[in-house]
Amino acid sequence: MLNLVKEWDKCFPKNEKVNHKKVTFKNHFGIELAADMFWPKDINGKLPAIACSGAFGAVKEQHSGLYAQEMASRGFLTIAFDPSFTGESAGEPRYMNSPDINVEDFQASVDYLSNLDNVDKDKISIIGICGWGGMAIQTACIDTRIKATVAITMYDMSRVAGNGYYDSSDNEEARYQMRVNLNNQRTEDFKNDSYKLAGGTIPLDVVKDMDVPVFVKEYSEYYRNRAYHLRSLNSNNGWNISTGTSLLNTRLFTYASEIRSAVLIVHGENAHSRYMGEDTFKLLKGENKELFIVSDANHTDLYDGGINHDKIPFDKIEEFIKKNI
Repeated sequence: MLNLVKEWDKCFPKNEKVNHKKVTFKNHFGIELAADMFWPKDINGKLPAIACSGAFGAVKEQHSGLYAQEMASRGFLTIAFDPSFTGESAGEPRYMNSPDINVEDFQASVDYLSNLDNVDKDKISIIGICGWGGMAIQTACIDTRIKATVAITMYDMSRVAGNGYYDSSDNEEARYQMRVNLNNQRTEDFKNDSYKLAGGTIPLDVVKDMDVPVFVKEYSEYYRNRAYHLRSLNSNNGWNISTGTSLLNTRLFTYASEIRSAVLIVHGENAHSRYMGEDTFKLLKGENKELFIVSDANHTDLYDGGINHDKIPFDKIEEFIKKNI
């Protein structure tokens, strides 16, 4: 049984117009997932529902919980869950990821919502943020119960793992060296009976003087400053290095063109990840697909609205989901 924290330990204030409780459910791999559930205090009957998760290496106390709480205030029953091996969810060894398990996590959240008495099981949507935006779209490829998918400031994690940023390492030799390094690490991990961590975001006092891309500093400012959380991989020591095996050997979105349900991809105008969202959007077909660009916003601005907390287009997200459920 999971040992869940009882006090409010989120990186955002509590909305008193919304009810909140913690819940758990198991995925098809038998891993128990922990989630925060939110629902509006002033609405009764069966509600449309949304499952939220992300970003890759974040926890539900950061931006997925913020999204879930806000959407609950707009009339939805929502959950924000920690993926397998992370946060308050179960799964050993810790700090692992795998595309099939991560998709199953999203599907398990739909299983759970579909069986709640106060949820309209024909009106379920999902929201994925950053790397989990890509996982949300991958889930939409397989799960026909999902009526609308919203991918926020999304990453295609398989593309970054295999090609590097901006496809700068998209060649056989670069990938071969990645494989050599990864498999050498697996040998060492087995020998040491422990998993070496890759390191999360760079501490602020270190990154400020480094010659690195601006988005690296934006990540540090978010995870190490305005949304630091003890259980967040990105706020601390990161994933296991050897967890990259699956992503390096997988490609997402093989069947993206066959998604019949609605998909909204939201990106910041100045986000370094924008190219991934735009390229993924080109794979989608149908009039119920939309790409929405937020003016003057970077990647992490869509985590929590940025410094002024005003850049997440919640009105657009609400409008899109309600139109398509």
